[in-house]
Amino acid sequence: MEKHSRILVAGSQTLAGKAIQRQLVQQGYTNFVDESGGASDLNDSAQVDTLFTDSSPEYVFLAAGKSGGIAANQKNPASLMIDNLSVVCNVIGTAHRHGVKKLLYLASSCCYPRECPQPMNVDSLFSGPLEPTNAAYATAKLAGVRLCEAYRQQYGSNFVPVIPANEFGPGDHFSLEDSHVIPALLRKMYEAKLSGAESVAIWGTGTPQREFIFVDDMADACIFVMREYDGSRPINIGGDSALSIKELAELIKQVVDYQGRLSFDTSRPDGMPIKMLDSSELMTLGWQPKTKLLDALSITYEWWSGGQHFNVESDTPSYEGSGVGERTGRAEDETG
Repeated sequence: MEKHSRILVAGSQTLAGKAIQRQLVQQGYTNFVDESGGASDLNDSAQVDTLFTDSSPEYVFLAAGKSGGIAANQKNPASLMIDNLSVVCNVIGTAHRHGVKKLLYLASSCCYPRECPQPMNVDSLFSGPLEPTNAAYATAKLAGVRLCEAYRQQYGSNFVPVIPANEFGPGDHFSLEDSHVIPALLRKMYEAKLSGAESVAIWGTGTPQREFIFVDDMADACIFVMREYDGSRPINIGGDSALSIKELAELIKQVVDYQGRLSFDTSRPDGMPIKMLDSSELMTLGWQPKTKLLDALSITYEWWSGGQHFNVESDTPSYEGSGVGERTGRAEDETG
């Protein structure tokens, strides 16, 4: 992938998509497909075909598809599954027909079986039952992984699935109803601090362990994989360690300077007991995360709490110079 190569970030309005585009710009890439100019809906095969016909992308980062927390997955499993299935079928199939040189597909760590050996290695994919709280969504993401493998097997297509840890950072969605655990806890503690609330309630026991990655590090890793990795196996993109939800909450409490106590609602589901990725293959190739978790949490909090960017209607501040598109993130009740 050269600096002048024609690049499409499909899903450019998602947290991951915006971060990938930011990193590409910072690294000197200049020739981008305007996704909104040809296909505003990646679920529409005709619009996707028009986008590829009009723009002829050489390299594609597929970062699209809706997601949701435990509550959203329990309420709307069919909607989440259909959305992700249609996106991967439309974009991956169209990328093949138009002869793109390489496609990178962002899957999800929920693709791994619930009782997967830790840290999770790609050899464990498809080896056991999925976490029941998000099985429909995870099945759709697994279908994207398998579809990349099928196109490689049948046509020799250079389509590479990557499996990132739970990403977060500037540009995230901060709604209390459907955001990821980190932005939801940041907001909860921020509002509790302002109101003087004595405690903040957190879903679950606090014991599940999760691995998190700063979204700009994740995006940097995606670009690294696009340049350096052409293997047939999916590749994990992780940070440097896992921590429990309780430990995460304590770090966020420190970042926000919230003085109250944390309470855990054990009547709520935890999700998978532990999810940590084996990213040794990527790191052996020469990539390492750059941002420590505490620093990344501080950056994210400072970005969101800067009131001049706050949008009351969307609960999502705009990212400087680029704006923030819609993102259906995982709720605070979704511990990954």
